[in-house]
Amino acid sequence: MNVQQLKTFVAVVDHGSFSDAARALGVSQPAVTMQVQSLESSVGATLLDRRYRRVDLTEAGNAFLPHARRVLEQLDEARQEIEALSGVVTGRLSIAASTTPGVYVIPRLLGAFVEQNPEVGLTVAVHDTAEVIEAVETGHADLGVTGATVRGARVQFEQAGVDELVLICPPSSPLASRRDVPLAELADERWVLRESGSGTRQVAERLAADHGLDPDELRVTVELGTGEAIVSAVEGGLGISIVSRYVAAKALELGTVREVDAIGLPATRPFFVVLPKRTPTRAAAAFHEHLVAALGPS
Repeated sequence: MNVQQLKTFVAVVDHGSFSDAARALGVSQPAVTMQVQSLESSVGATLLDRRYRRVDLTEAGNAFLPHARRVLEQLDEARQEIEALSGVVTGRLSIAASTTPGVYVIPRLLGAFVEQNPEVGLTVAVHDTAEVIEAVETGHADLGVTGATVRGARVQFEQAGVDELVLICPPSSPLASRRDVPLAELADERWVLRESGSGTRQVAERLAADHGLDPDELRVTVELGTGEAIVSAVEGGLGISIVSRYVAAKALELGTVREVDAIGLPATRPFFVVLPKRTPTRAAAAFHEHLVAALGPS
């Protein structure tokens, strides 16, 4: 029995299949199968029940899994203590972020972090808020950054920095020249919104509800997966939208969209660092400190 066998077994459980585990580990599927078979031979029991397109834990597997996780966690803790003695931060750091922080905020902070910690290898994956939280919960990401929280999530949220949301419209829209526009009057406007699960979508709907505009009554023309796509749709006259100022900044500067002077907007929202409930890696702790120092507490 060895560490790689334990890592492979846990990866198969967490990903639900040998093929997905192989992709996550960066190895071939036969290699994953061989590692699991070797582990089962070592413990003298079948740990995984291989069924068509799914993998389930056997009774022995259920008993073995918490021990495997504990061993891996203890090895990580030991590695971090040894690294701390040298004062050098090393290892891989996997960051999951929702679109706005992942595209507009985190990349600007990576240069200084890598300069300070050249032995750290970085991966940044952009997902919607729900997927970011799931990645941190399952250990597929060491930490996350989002623009919203999710109630009941098995993670910790810490506020760090703020985003500003603005209402934008095409330059030709009558809204562009109005002042103090009540959101409650905009139910019949065509709206372009982010997909369900997006932190921006959640906050936009909350803002609308707080100002007398029922989100269920919005005339949603289209839902799009990125802020850039939304800004492009507004530029093309498809409707109005609430987006991050980070996302709309260039279009506002060029005059291809206009900011609507709406009551209650612009509105600020905090960014949240999403932290696992397990002990963070040394690299994750270092980046967390760097992030808070750069953005400031909310």
